[in-house]
Amino acid sequence: MTEREQRVLDTLEENRRRPPKFTAPRIDMSHGAGGKATHKLIEGLLLPAFENPALAPLADAALIPFGEAHLALTTDSFVVRPLVFPGGSIGELAVNGTVNDLAVSGATPLGLSAALIIEEGLETEVLVREIAAMARSAEEAGVSVVTGDTKVVERGKGDGLYVVTTGVGIADPDLNLSSASVRPGDRIICSGTLGDHGAAILIARGDLELEAEVFSDTRALTPLVGALKDAAGSALRFMRDPTRGGVGTVLNELARDSGCGVVLWEERIPVRDVVNGACEILGIDPLYVANEGKLLAVVAPESADAALESLRAVEGGEDAQIIGEVREEPARMVVMHTRFGGTRMIDMLVGDPLPRIC
Repeated sequence: MTEREQRVLDTLEENRRRPPKFTAPRIDMSHGAGGKATHKLIEGLLLPAFENPALAPLADAALIPFGEAHLALTTDSFVVRPLVFPGGSIGELAVNGTVNDLAVSGATPLGLSAALIIEEGLETEVLVREIAAMARSAEEAGVSVVTGDTKVVERGKGDGLYVVTTGVGIADPDLNLSSASVRPGDRIICSGTLGDHGAAILIARGDLELEAEVFSDTRALTPLVGALKDAAGSALRFMRDPTRGGVGTVLNELARDSGCGVVLWEERIPVRDVVNGACEILGIDPLYVANEGKLLAVVAPESADAALESLRAVEGGEDAQIIGEVREEPARMVVMHTRFGGTRMIDMLVGDPLPRIC
């Protein structure tokens, strides 16, 4: 590495260490995309206002001491358009998304709440269908919807239906999942093909003139997480489901928070040909496209192969791959070794290329 390249890396690392400032005069769609603008909103405005020990890690679920145990608490809102898409619907998404945030936090779900914001004029059969979808998904995930709320807003104010779900679970006391647990040499495992959900939404909207079947990957991750726990145990360092902002955003968060570098191997990243084609048409990288039924895990090297095989043995994990590893350098950065022998930096997502997909 030349002296000039080292100076550039040092400057980038220094910038990444600085707490972000939220200075936007107005909210735009990029603030909901999970990338740089979202991070500035959360860490520059929301975190300072509500700062407390449970919130500070900004994990998928907060861990709250409760006697000798820890409760895991998470909440999410779903504003997907259209309400129904190949492979799923807003009702399934709302249940699976919240169950998954608990699961990748190492928690066993205990119960969910569901708040429905319904637009005046929504056909009753649509609402009945989505309630049935939520009930079916909750049963499949082994959890109950135990409380909720319903509001109706004026016609033209709600885009049909919004759903807000909150989940409570019990954290596994034998796991210590956090970016602080990650070590150089650890392997990064992805449980399956990337970008399926985002591509399915785009095709359902008619945004792409593609004659192809792409189905959302929405599913509960509890079976995959259970397999990982059994195979890796305490060697399981970190888990996350790469929804908004995709894998690229999650790995940038991991690199920044752990202080380590993340190295990916392009030829190992599983992407369906049709999803790759859709992303090429749009000029976006599949690494930034949302998934709703995949997980990323960081596992100690001695347990990585066993963890990989455990995922491949579970429905939904057949395409799992070890896609990269954690290294000391470049600190707080994500880089990819390409198929052509080059290297490129994977930065945090900028903008909102795929709005309203979850």
